[in-house]
This record gives sequence, structure tokens and C-alpha cells, in this order.
Amino acid sequence: MMERTTELKDDPMLMRDPRKRFFETPTTTPMLYQYSGLLLLIVGAGVAGSALAYALGKDGRQVHVIERDLSEPDRIVGELLQPGGYLKLIELGLEDCVEEIDAQQIFGYAIYKDGKITKLSYPLEGFQSNIAGRSFHNLRFIQRVREKAASLPNVRLEQGTVTSLLEQEGTVQGVNYKTRNGQEMTAYAPLTIVCDGCFSNLRRSLCNPKVDIPSCFVAMVLENCELPYANHGHVILADPSPILFYPISSTEVRCLVDIPGQKVPAISNGELAKYLKSKVAQQIPSELYDAFISAIEKGSIRTMPNRSMPASPYPTPGALLLGDAFNMRHPLTGGGMTCGTLRYSSFKGTS
Repeated sequence: MMERTTELKDDPMLMRDPRKRFFETPTTTPMLYQYSGLLLLIVGAGVAGSALAYALGKDGRQVHVIERDLSEPDRIVGELLQPGGYLKLIELGLEDCVEEIDAQQIFGYAIYKDGKITKLSYPLEGFQSNIAGRSFHNLRFIQRVREKAASLPNVRLEQGTVTSLLEQEGTVQGVNYKTRNGQEMTAYAPLTIVCDGCFSNLRRSLCNPKVDIPSCFVAMVLENCELPYANHGHVILADPSPILFYPISSTEVRCLVDIPGQKVPAISNGELAKYLKSKVAQQIPSELYDAFISAIEKGSIRTMPNRSMPASPYPTPGALLLGDAFNMRHPLTGGGMTCGTLRYSSFKGTS
């Protein structure tokens, strides 16, 4: 690989657009550009990748983020941020990303079992009144964090599909990827951070790829109904497994029905709707019954396999895993919506 050190003034393209200060050239003519600011390559612009890009960009790093799809992600999980996650947003300067998206404050959970109900509140004594969990439409939150990261002049957010890691003598040098127009490109960097989620096609090269699928989520949105306990998540310890409800806007409640195993009854022939009405409906709070049945009849039912992946990385110079690409617990734990950030000290000595 050729090495070339260039100043910004030497390259007219870089002078026109300072955000092009990245290791990026067509694969047919690889070229390495070096700048005084340490460049980092991030694969994936979910919550971890976008938050990390913003944190590193604020620290003066040159950051190139490659995301497969920059349109609004349509997900049925990643919608509830625990208070610890909100405190991390404040630490990063990203707390405004939950503003103006109709996010709802969450103060704890209501737990239902065998006809008994208890309410568990977050231990927030000693914190300011705005410290609580937040629930929202995932797509709205992710887009706000992406916009915040891309607002920094030294962060470039690009849509492209990473096809492989670029390795030389056992060290990751960057990635090969295709732009949204299908052009094959190579991005070089001394450190590549892979955080493109649980469906990452790169994690197999960087860790033990073992994946367990203990259950599936069936998801619906209940409209214009009120939860028995306002501003709380609701967990029904039902038969055969839990049912979750939490607000994602001022007029919508997310319902997630956990079904054990890797398959759910078919949607197309009405088996899933029948299962929800006959098996699940009678186990939910009466206040939500009508909205639950209405959501079933509306037909907007979605399913998703729940993945459980251990953290078993292979030590790989030049690359690391972060977020759901690194490890993932069952989404029922509610611990996945956290923000990934690495401090400058983590990169001292990197070249």
C-alpha cells in the first residue's frame, strides 16, 4: 500500500469540502492520506455508532461513518432508554435528541402476575426532576442522533454497504464498501469500529459468531389508550412468557408479546391473530383489552427473532466491536438502548 502525507492545501477537493478529509479512494488506486487529527472509521450509524461519532468528533477526531441505510430505521425495539442511558446522553451533550420527538418520560415499571399488581419506581432520589427513562419511536431518536453527529465539520456520514474488512498481515486497515450508487470503494483508517448491529456481516471475522434465538417478539401499536400507570412500562408475567407495554408517543403504546421458540404462528392465514385473541388477550390489563383487539384487527402485526449473543471477541489489531454487534442480551432485559462512547485516552498511541 502506498503512503502519502498531504496537507489540506495540497488537495483542491479537500479545500472545497473539508468533510472529505478521510481515507477514501477507489479500490483500484488505494491511497492513504494522513492528517494531524486521528481518523477513525465507524461501520454503522445506529445509536452506538452515531453517539460514538459525535463524542469523538467533539474531541477533534476525524470520523468517517458508513451506514447501510440512512433513511429512518423502522424497528420494533430500541424504544426505551433507561435513566442511566439518559444520564449518558447528558454527559455526551445529546440530551436534546429526545426533545421534539414526542418522547415520554418513564419512571418505572408496573408488574402483573397471577392477578396481583405491583409498581416499581426507578431509584431517582437526589437527581434533578428531568432525570428519568425516555421512550419514543426508535426512528425519530436515531435520526436526531445522526443529525447531531453529522453537524460536526469533522464527521462524515455516508450511506454505503460495507462488504468486508480490509486486512494486511493480520491487521485491519479499513473496509471495502459499495456506495449507494454501487461504486466499489475502500476506506482506510488506523482503527475501524464495527457497530452495525446484531445482523452485522462483519462480526464473524472479529468474534465467536454464536447466536441463540430463544424466542420471538410479536409487535403491535395500540392507539389512543391509557396505560393503567402513566409514564411506566408494564410487564405482564404471562403464560407462556412475558408481555410488554410502554408508551412510544403521547397517543401510542407499544405492545411486545414474547413467544418462545424460533417460529411464531403464521400471519398470512390468520393463525397469529387467532393466537393473540385466544391466548394472550385475556391475560392483559382490562384497560388495554379493546385497544389490543383493535390493533390485531387492524392487521399491523410485526415479528422479530430475539437474539442472544455472547461477548467472545477475537483480538484483532486495528478493529473492535461495539454495541449489538459485540454482544446482545435478550431484549426483555431492557438494557440494549445505551449510548456507546470511547474517550480520547482509549486511542492514545494509536497511529
